[in-house]
Amino acid sequence: MKRLAFLLVLASLPAAAQDAQRGKLLYETHCGGCHYERVHQRDRAKSRVKTLADLRDEVVHRAGQTGRPFSLDDLGDVAEYLNRTHYRLAK
Repeated sequence: MKRLAFLLVLASLPAAAQDAQRGKLLYETHCGGCHYERVHQRDRAKSRVKTLADLRDEVVHRAGQTGRPFSLDDLGDVAEYLNRTHYRLAK
């Protein structure tokens, strides 16, 4: 339920409010230790991420595994960074 609430709020954030540079810093600081960049370059047919909503869902899911209390802005920024640099999904 908590994850669903995060997703609903995250999906409603305007794209312009998200900061990819900040997302990169957050990703490198909190995600990069376990989650290497190449994972985002795998075969699209095998990826769980097909839409921007899927990407945001994965960011929320994976963020929960770090034990760090990410804010909605944090999650949006990480999703924006990943979308701009790897996924390039339509908004």
